[in-house]
Amino acid sequence: MSVAAPAASSAPAVAPSADPSRRAPLPVLGRDVSVPLVTGGEAPYAALDYAASAPALQRVWDDVAAYAPYYGSVHRGAGYLSQVSTELFENARRTVARFLDCREDDQAVFTRSTTDSLNLLARALPADCRVFVFETEHHAALLPWRDASVTCLDAPRSHQEAVASLERALAARDPHGPALVCVTGASNVTGELWPVRELAAVAHAHGARIVLDAAQLAPHRPVSVRDLDVDWVAFSGHKLYAPFGAGVLAGRPDWLDAADPYLAGGGASRRVVRRADGGVDVDWHDGAARHEAGSPNVIGAHAVASACTALTEAGFDALAARERRLTDLVRAGLASVPGVRVLSLFGDGAPRVGVISFVVDGWNSSHLAAALSAEYGIGVRDGLFCAHPLVGALLGGDAGGRGECGAPEAAPGERSLNAVRVSFGAGTPDEHVERFVRAVRELVRDGARWTYRTEDGRCVPAV
Repeated sequence: MSVAAPAASSAPAVAPSADPSRRAPLPVLGRDVSVPLVTGGEAPYAALDYAASAPALQRVWDDVAAYAPYYGSVHRGAGYLSQVSTELFENARRTVARFLDCREDDQAVFTRSTTDSLNLLARALPADCRVFVFETEHHAALLPWRDASVTCLDAPRSHQEAVASLERALAARDPHGPALVCVTGASNVTGELWPVRELAAVAHAHGARIVLDAAQLAPHRPVSVRDLDVDWVAFSGHKLYAPFGAGVLAGRPDWLDAADPYLAGGGASRRVVRRADGGVDVDWHDGAARHEAGSPNVIGAHAVASACTALTEAGFDALAARERRLTDLVRAGLASVPGVRVLSLFGDGAPRVGVISFVVDGWNSSHLAAALSAEYGIGVRDGLFCAHPLVGALLGGDAGGRGECGAPEAAPGERSLNAVRVSFGAGTPDEHVERFVRAVRELVRDGARWTYRTEDGRCVPAV
């Protein structure tokens, strides 16, 4: 029986423009939201925290709304809505695989997030597998391997140093058993792109496999499993303009099929029988179902697929061109403000996505972020960005303490070992980044116009 899934939105992705960098931003939810200012009045909210969670594309929201009345159980329901939901769910899997340019025998598993995806892969490592990571990784990629033997490499200061460091570590490992390299595609702190293809070549030359954390890369640049020659890729929907609680782990099936299910339960089991001694024997599914126990997040999967389609249709060349222009605008603006230091591993000329972290002499980063929000209606992030070793290396000290992702407690006006991060993407209007640069300049020059106090380790406007 053939079922008809709800039609996707056909709204145009971007306004036409001869200059791709001048195209209009993609429509996102929240673009018309105004927020109150402590100094009086309101301002249009400038969402500049895309690296944490990007706003939903209007296209994604429309597609989810079109499907919602047809929502039903997935895979084993006989009713029409169940068949519609099953087709939509499995079509989402195929769409994601195309988006990632997966190989023919790769499988795409739906998870909750990048963190969930990498923890799933960690549970599937073969015995005696060695794991190699750089200290620059997000905690989602740094911490899941605690049950394995882990080698954490120092933060490199160039692409060449990263490749050489991994080469030395892999060559020196003993014994030469199974090994896995985990690396980010784009840093969630500096926005800098990593030499993934070169690192994959080194890994494979030494008999190791590699998994790409594409959480920050996939929303900004095309990700091709074939071209990069990675074994797995993980990313999150909520950073890809689809904030409905779904993530993806896509890649080679053998380690996943050989491992016990990440979650035991319905859907992962092919056959369950009760033994005479009172125990239970289970025959587990192979393929994606093996690690998707329970009722799947069909709306989340549909949203991820919708976002993949929308970004593909908009064209990454145009999206990247526009983002580079905004990035140059922000970096030039910050460079003109006395006392501002932008954090970087690879230097000013390194290719990067729209993620920039910085510190300001004499300012506690929590205080600056609070003032940007309360006085200008600008949402950024401050703290250590779930990348404590990296921020510590960039700031020249130990990163730790309390607050957002462990940011140290400090009073307004004091400097602490944390930073401010501004991040943007396909839905960011020019006005938002222009207002941000102007606000930083005014705050550094004139100081905050409001009084702030410390509450639970964070600066907040005083009543």
